[in-house]
Amino acid sequence: MAEPLRIAYSPCPNDTFVFHAWAHGLVPGADAPEVEFADIDITNGLAERGELDLLKISYGQLPWVLEEYALLPCGGALGRGCGPLVLTREPVDPAALAGRTVAVPSERSTAYLLFRLWAAKAVPGGFGEIVVLPFHEIMPAVRDGRVDAGLVIHEARFTFRRYGLHRLADMGEAWEAETGLPIPLGAIVARRSLGAERLRELADSIRASVRHAWDDPAASRDYVLAHAQEMDPDVADAHIALYVNEFTADLGTEGYAAVRALLTRAADEGLVPAVDPGLLD
Repeated sequence: MAEPLRIAYSPCPNDTFVFHAWAHGLVPGADAPEVEFADIDITNGLAERGELDLLKISYGQLPWVLEEYALLPCGGALGRGCGPLVLTREPVDPAALAGRTVAVPSERSTAYLLFRLWAAKAVPGGFGEIVVLPFHEIMPAVRDGRVDAGLVIHEARFTFRRYGLHRLADMGEAWEAETGLPIPLGAIVARRSLGAERLRELADSIRASVRHAWDDPAASRDYVLAHAQEMDPDVADAHIALYVNEFTADLGTEGYAAVRALLTRAADEGLVPAVDPGLLD
């Protein structure tokens, strides 16, 4: 008997919603994979070390892993109005971040790339120290004054006001205003060594899992909430509605254009290695 496919994704509602059917053997003709849960900074590292077969990673990590992993055309997170936010304790002008400490969830994340591209224009002189924290620790750190600002992702878009924080800037708004493209956040990658036919089968399994989730949202409800880290059910629903969309089912022409634009701009700024365009096909 073949070993089960080893995959990893986050416990966030969008991922558990998308992968519920596949993970529970509900996709016809597809064996259930062996699932590990980990935050994006962890899965980025797993991919760089080549430790699993299929992972959800940040698009910001892609340039370091594309030789070994192929980008799958579905299952990830792109969209509009869903960009990372820069938060502060008090309303300030972006220029006030010059020389200040900023907490981020990962230096290999799309959020960080978008932040750096924005800050290059909005923060003359540049910010100060970058501190990497798990995303759920960033808002408390800003609130408590341990950092001057925080770059947040996921459900923090819906909950930051509970911490008494202010939105300094929306990285997605800046990106969309400049490019007109959706925001590429999380990518699904799989080992190239699995072969082209197997990669197509995996993409089909993910698409079928997405369709199952859309057709029967109640089926994944318990799974989503069990891994949502005590998230309010209404916030979990808003999270899913924002991050699971047409690009989750298929990147399409516009999705691929967004990915290429992000990686090209980031490479031009020296933030990531240049990528062979052929590796994104």
